[in-house]
Amino acid sequence: MKKYLLLGLITLSINLIAQQSKPLLHCGTDEMRQQFFYNRPDLHQGIINAYNKLDDFTKNYVAQNLNNNTNQRAAPYIIPVVFHVIHNNGVENISDEQIYNAIEVLNRNYRKQNADTTDIVNAFKSIAADCEIELRLARKDPNGNCTKGINRIASSLTNIGDHSVKSLIHWDPSKYLNVYVCAEAAGLAGHALLPADADTVPEWDGIVIQHSYVGNIGTSNQLRSVVLSHELGHYLNLQHIWGGNNVPGFFYLPVGQQTNCNFDDDVQDTPNTIGWSTCNLNSFSCGNVQDNVQNFMDYAYCARMFTNGQKLRMHACLNSSVANRNNLWSPANLITTGTDGSATLCQADFRVSSTSVCEGETITFTDKSYHGATGRTWTFQGGTPSTSTDSIVTVTYNDAGTYNVTLAATNGINTVTKNATSYITILPTGTTTAPYYESFETYSSLTNSTWYINNPNQDETFELTNNAANTGSFSAMLNNFNAVPNRVDELISGTYSLNLPVATTIEFKYAFAFKTGTAGNDRLRFFVSSDCGATWIQRRSLTGTQLSTAAATDFPFYPQSSGEWKTVSITGINNAFMNDKLRVKFVFEGDGGNNLFIEDINIANAVYTGISETFNLLKDIEIYPNPFNDKLLIKLQNENQNSITCKVLDIVGNEVVIENIIGNEYTLSTSSLSKGVYIVLLEAEGFSVHKKIIKQ
Repeated sequence: MKKYLLLGLITLSINLIAQQSKPLLHCGTDEMRQQFFYNRPDLHQGIINAYNKLDDFTKNYVAQNLNNNTNQRAAPYIIPVVFHVIHNNGVENISDEQIYNAIEVLNRNYRKQNADTTDIVNAFKSIAADCEIELRLARKDPNGNCTKGINRIASSLTNIGDHSVKSLIHWDPSKYLNVYVCAEAAGLAGHALLPADADTVPEWDGIVIQHSYVGNIGTSNQLRSVVLSHELGHYLNLQHIWGGNNVPGFFYLPVGQQTNCNFDDDVQDTPNTIGWSTCNLNSFSCGNVQDNVQNFMDYAYCARMFTNGQKLRMHACLNSSVANRNNLWSPANLITTGTDGSATLCQADFRVSSTSVCEGETITFTDKSYHGATGRTWTFQGGTPSTSTDSIVTVTYNDAGTYNVTLAATNGINTVTKNATSYITILPTGTTTAPYYESFETYSSLTNSTWYINNPNQDETFELTNNAANTGSFSAMLNNFNAVPNRVDELISGTYSLNLPVATTIEFKYAFAFKTGTAGNDRLRFFVSSDCGATWIQRRSLTGTQLSTAAATDFPFYPQSSGEWKTVSITGINNAFMNDKLRVKFVFEGDGGNNLFIEDINIANAVYTGISETFNLLKDIEIYPNPFNDKLLIKLQNENQNSITCKVLDIVGNEVVIENIIGNEYTLSTSSLSKGVYIVLLEAEGFSVHKKIIKQ
C-alpha cells in the first residue's frame, strides 16, 4: 500500500440527477484546501506531524488486529454528537425529527442494519462491515446542563456554510462531534476535517452539512442521506475510495481519472478504482478487480457499505490521541456528555400545531420533554379540555383571547414544569368587515392594533411611523437600513369578514429603495389565507430591482412623494375567501437594502374617506390594560375638553356600553361584560377610531 498525505478540508457534493435539474457537483477540496494552506503556511508542519503520528499508529493497529477485524466488540464505540442548526428562519431550520432521523440513518449505516445491504453485489458481501460505531445526541452541554443535543442559532452565515459558522458556537471537540446544519455548505453538500487537520486547528473540528442532506425525511430524502455517513467517514480518517491528497504541490485526485488506478486509499480490501459519480455496479476501472462502487466513500449515490478494512482504520482513529478521538467514547466522557445510557428527566417541553387560530378551532399539543418522561399533566387556560395526561392532546378554544399553557412532566421520581405565558392567541373571526381600507391612521402603534408582527430575529421590525405616508400621516415601516442581510419579518392582519357575490381584489401600496451601490435580492411577498392563517397562499412576490420604487440613496430611505409609491393589485380573490376568516400577510426578506413602507391596504375596493381635523384628537389614544378584567383606562389628548362618545361593541356589533368622555383620562366600567372579545369605538365630530379589547 502507498502512503499519501490526505490533508485539508474533505468535501462531498451530491446532486440528484433524477430529482433535480442541476448538474452533478464534484468535490471542491483542492480550492478550499489550497486557500487554507496558502493563508496559513505556519500550520503545515503541525499538520504533517499529526498525520505521521496517526499514520504510524494506524499501521500498527491494523497489523495487530487484521485477523480479528470481523470480531464483535463487547459494546460499540459511542460518539457524543451535537447538532448546531445555523439558520435564517428558512427551510434550513430543520425539525428535531429530521435530526433524530439522521442519527437513526447514520447508526443503521454504521451498524450494517440498513435494509439495502441485501443489494450489495456478491463480490463485496463477505467484507461488508458492521463498523460497531454509534452516535448519540448529547444530553449534557459543556456546562453540565440539560440539553437535547440540538442548538439553533439565527445567522446569515448559514448561506455561506464554510468554517466561519464554527465561530458562532463550538463545543469542546475532544468531548463532542460538532455537526453544523446550514442552508449552504460552501457550495457543496458537506465537508469535514480529517483528524490531522483537526488536531492542528481544533476550532475547526467537525462537520458542516447542507440541510437537504440530513437524514431521509423533511428537506432531505433517501438518496441524499448517504452524505452524512460519508462525512463521518472523513471525520474518522477515511479517504475517498480512489485515494487522496498530499501536501507537496497540493496534489489531489479528481474523481474518475484513469490515473487514479496508480493510487489507493490506504485500505487493503478496497480495490483501486478511478472513483465513480454514477452507480456503475459492473465497473472494472483498474483491471480485473471489480470496483466497490457501493462504498460510502465513493461519489456514486448507491452507497450501502463500509469494508472490514475501513472499519479497522476508523477503529484505529478512535484509539488514537490525534484530535482526541480516543476521548470521545471513554466512559468518563460518556457520563460527562450524558450519553452513557442513563435517562435523567431534565426539561419539560412541547410542540404545537399552531400558536394562533380562530375561535372555535383546535390546536394539537405534543409532549417533547426530555429525557425519559413517563407521565405528564397539562393545563390549558381557556381550552377544552382544560387538563389532560395524554402525550398528544387536541384542544379546542372557543373564545378569543390570549392564553397560558403549562406542562408538568415526570419520570415517577422527578417532576419538571414548563409555563408558557400568553402562548396561545385565539383570534375573533370577522374582526373587521370588508370592504375595508387600512391606512394605519387609527392606531397609536402596531402592537396596539389589529395587526400582528412576527420578528424571529428579535431585532428591528415593522412599526408605525409618521415620517412617511402616501395617504394621511402614517404608514407601516420596516427599518431595514442597518439590518443584517437575510433577516425575515412578517406583518400579519387580523381577520376580515368578506362576503361578496363575485371575485374581488386586494390592493396595497409600498415604497422601497436600495442603498447606493447595492442591488441585492431583498424580497417582499404577499400571502392570503382563507382559514385564519392555518394555511397561506402566496399571491405576489417582488424581488430585487423589481421591488425598487425610488432611486438608491446613501441615507435611510423615506418616500418624499406619491411617485415613490407603487400599487400592487391582487385579483381573483374568489369564493374560497368569502368567509369571516380572511387574513393577509406581508413577508419581507432583507438582503442589505433600505427601508420598506406599506400603506393603503384596500380589501374589496373600499373607498378611502380621508382624515378629519379631529383625527389629531383621537390618534394617540391609549386603552389599557388589554386583556382586562373589570375596568379599562382610556387616555387621550383632549385639552379642549371635546365631547367624545365611547361605545363598546360585542363581536356581532351590538352596543353593550355607551358613555361620554370629557377630559384626557377616563375609567370605563366593564364589570357587566362577560369574558370575550369586544371593540371600543370612539366617535368625535363625525370621525371614529376603534380598538380591539379582550376581557378575561
